Amino acid sequence: MASNDCTDQSPLDSSSTSTIVDTRSCTSADTSKDHPILEKDFAQQCLSKEQCENPDINSPVDAKDVESETAAGLVPVSTVLSHHNIANTQTSGDLYRTETALTLETQLSRHATTDVNFPFATEISDRAEFPDEYTAETATGLVPVQSIRSFRRISKAPTIPELEKGEEEIEYVTFKIGDPENPMNWSTTFRWCVTLIVSVLVIAVAFGSSCVTGGLGLIEERYHVSLEVSILTCSVMVVGFAVGPLAWSPLSEQFGRRPIYFISLLLYTIFNIPCALSPNIGGLIVCRFLCGVFASSGLVLAGGTIADIWPMAHRGNAIAYFAAAPYCGPVFGPLIGGWINIGSHRLDLIFWVNMAFAGAMFIITSAIPETYAPVILKRRAAKLRKETGNPHIMTEQERLKAPLSEIIRTVLIRPVMLIMTEPVLDLMNMYIVLIYSLLYAFFFAYPVIFQELYDYNDGMIGLMFIPILIGAMFALVTTPVLEKVYTKTISRRLPTPEDRLIGSMIGAPFVPIALFILGATSYKHIIWVGPSSAGLAFGYGMVLIYFSVNNYIIDSYEKCAASALAAKVFTRSAGGAAFPLFTTQMYQRLGLQWASWLLAFISLAMVIIPFGFYKYGANLRSIWGNSAMYANDSK
Repeated sequence: MASNDCTDQSPLDSSSTSTIVDTRSCTSADTSKDHPILEKDFAQQCLSKEQCENPDINSPVDAKDVESETAAGLVPVSTVLSHHNIANTQTSGDLYRTETALTLETQLSRHATTDVNFPFATEISDRAEFPDEYTAETATGLVPVQSIRSFRRISKAPTIPELEKGEEEIEYVTFKIGDPENPMNWSTTFRWCVTLIVSVLVIAVAFGSSCVTGGLGLIEERYHVSLEVSILTCSVMVVGFAVGPLAWSPLSEQFGRRPIYFISLLLYTIFNIPCALSPNIGGLIVCRFLCGVFASSGLVLAGGTIADIWPMAHRGNAIAYFAAAPYCGPVFGPLIGGWINIGSHRLDLIFWVNMAFAGAMFIITSAIPETYAPVILKRRAAKLRKETGNPHIMTEQERLKAPLSEIIRTVLIRPVMLIMTEPVLDLMNMYIVLIYSLLYAFFFAYPVIFQELYDYNDGMIGLMFIPILIGAMFALVTTPVLEKVYTKTISRRLPTPEDRLIGSMIGAPFVPIALFILGATSYKHIIWVGPSSAGLAFGYGMVLIYFSVNNYIIDSYEKCAASALAAKVFTRSAGGAAFPLFTTQMYQRLGLQWASWLLAFISLAMVIIPFGFYKYGANLRSIWGNSAMYANDSK
């Protein structure tokens, strides 16, 4: 920008105690070119009556005490200079530009929106006045707290306290327009590569939980334990999946995705070594549990990573392809573990293969740059504080840092409270628990069915899981179509959480159909294709239900989505850990047909959940739930 009579691009003397404003710059050609909105507001008014009568007067203005009325509301005069040239803040002799209510007009929405990557656990969200700081882009990358308050007229909001002494000088850091450090500005190709990497990471983690199912006989033989005890090596890792996220979620909000991926996946890779070399069953069970705790970071952070790099308009398509990973991963366990058992008859080799898979994903995932916007901006704020000497440059997460007691309440207590007080969430969680538990039940039902009927070994039994993968692939063709239907729907009217349930209504009937087929074809005179084909319907319905219900929970509990998802993960993992402990006995006691049909009837009864909520969901939430927990459009 060309210099003018009022301001100059060189820094002011560091000894200056006040800001000098030349009102002739209000009508300068250079200013109007760069700030057309400013010209409209300031060409018609001066800072004082004397300046209007004598435009040659240079008037000293106290930046802290004087305000000028503009079309956008009350804007501190200390921010006026940012419109005119390069600065509104003087620190250590340097000037830099910041935003005002006027410049925010074309860059932000009047109504603040909270994205799923908001640091719910580590920031006091109830007091947040700039929650879209982490997704917004501004011209200067600095938004004074007074500007955002004036722009959104929230200074008198009931939940927003008055600024304390010194806080009126706070400047929030945002990404600049087109900022290359903003993960959402990365190239589409690179973002799809990151999406693929974290999807494979989820598959690797889920594979680790079920890989032992292909070698349960080896565990019984090596440690001289019963089948039930050997099954524990699978169940305890799934229990670890429930415990780990309680630590990894808040830690990732504080330190970022990348350090948590690095530390947790490194430990997961290392703890496969004692699993392979453990001299007793107790050591193996403990190490498997720790593997679950460390590996769970992949499950809980992968979805967050995808949300970090994809804008809301395109995020649905990425999630649509990612949806199958948590449920397809376990299917590879018995498939690969079974053939390792048959080919080598070595239990340790199963863990060495799992370690190699985990190690490869550790290396690849660690190469991904940081994606979590609040942490990226926090690091930028620290850099700017050091460069400018201004201690008031920060992110809202730093200003409203939650105390440890609040973090514990959000991470540990709130999910439990939601489970105890939200029937809507409980019913949806029950459905997710059923689907996830049935998947793990298949790992222990198939060995009973195919050994008894066809005398298959562990390798051949593993091949019977391939139809589940094929069904999941068909679901991945359907989920993008569902996302397009949803996009068209919200283009015509305001969305509701119930719009997300179409996929679950399509997939729900396929689960009981699969189990009825499995029971009806579990006879020796029927070829193996009969019972194995049940996996096609199950895999298809499983992915559609998970994709749909997961989105429904997020949209319904927008204000506490992290806690609602934590409640879902906890209950889902509990079900996945419990079902394997009695599946084998159930098939042996009830018989191959009625054991499958019992599960089919339970699944059939659950079909009513997505259909019922699609029609009556809004009314049920208003009757049963706490409206403060729900999204604004669902009240």
